[in-house]
Amino acid sequence: MLKKLAAAIALALATGGLATGALTTGAQAGPEFWTYEWPDTDFTRTTIENWSEIRSGGPGKDGIPALGAPEFRAGSGETRLGPTEAVIALHLKGHPARAYPLRYLMWHEIVNDRLGDLPVAVTYCPLCNSALVFDRRAQGLVLEFGVSGKLRNSDMVMYDRQTHSWWQQAIGTGIVGDLTGVELTVLPSRMLGWAQFRADFPDGVVMEQPAHARPYGQNPYRAYDLSKRPFLYNGAPPPHGIAPLARVVRVGDRAWPLERLRQAGQLTEAGITLIWRAGQASALEAGSVEGGRDVGSIRVLSGAGADMVHDVMFAFAYHAFWPQGRWMLGD
Repeated sequence: MLKKLAAAIALALATGGLATGALTTGAQAGPEFWTYEWPDTDFTRTTIENWSEIRSGGPGKDGIPALGAPEFRAGSGETRLGPTEAVIALHLKGHPARAYPLRYLMWHEIVNDRLGDLPVAVTYCPLCNSALVFDRRAQGLVLEFGVSGKLRNSDMVMYDRQTHSWWQQAIGTGIVGDLTGVELTVLPSRMLGWAQFRADFPDGVVMEQPAHARPYGQNPYRAYDLSKRPFLYNGAPPPHGIAPLARVVRVGDRAWPLERLRQAGQLTEAGITLIWRAGQASALEAGSVEGGRDVGSIRVLSGAGADMVHDVMFAFAYHAFWPQGRWMLGD
């Protein structure tokens, strides 16, 4: 299924179809249509005003299979990952740091995991480069998330298997169904190069390779972050002449261009400190996840020195979901 989506993206990059949304994978539909695929979802409860924003990304429900109950091995025993290969690092008090390689999340997008009594969902949307970790508890339920196969502003729409509600990954909020309007708690995490993770967390563990027939380590979205247009996105481009697929660091409703941070190395603004360092390859450029250019890694600290929730996402996605957000351009 994901290979079909990757082929559609490659075709669109070659033909300019990303701007027009003229692909068959992006066919528009409304609640009446989606009800056939989602009979247990309450479409009368929603925050969506314009249903043309919901588009099929190609694969259907669970066509991209989310993972559950992953296994881990000691980081010292991992030999498959390259030194600059990207991982999502989750370090919570009382638990060894865990690394979730993008080589796996590229093909699965969601990992339902548990750290002791805390159920978490580790999520990655390749089309927005958005990587967020959520607490899976909401409204007295422990939710298990899957991939709906739908996109909104090119961002993954997740769903939960308990109420069949739809969730917007970039904002962690229910947008359709019984849990519409509910906001998930976001946990601090960060994307690192593998060697950086090993240096920062020498006792950390890494997720084992899933038991699925996937070409792990290959990038099915080759050259995506070099393109000028996002996939199946018809919204307004970012302001200030910022390229749609330029990376920005979002903290709350503010966004710092990654390039500005790369040049500065470290910035203290709006009461927080942002630190850039080399050592993480773009997972969305080359044919392999570890073969892209070095885009660097970001750490965001509060005034008290604690790690803060943030996201390194594409500029178009930030503008789509925070249209009134503040661009931290340094001028």
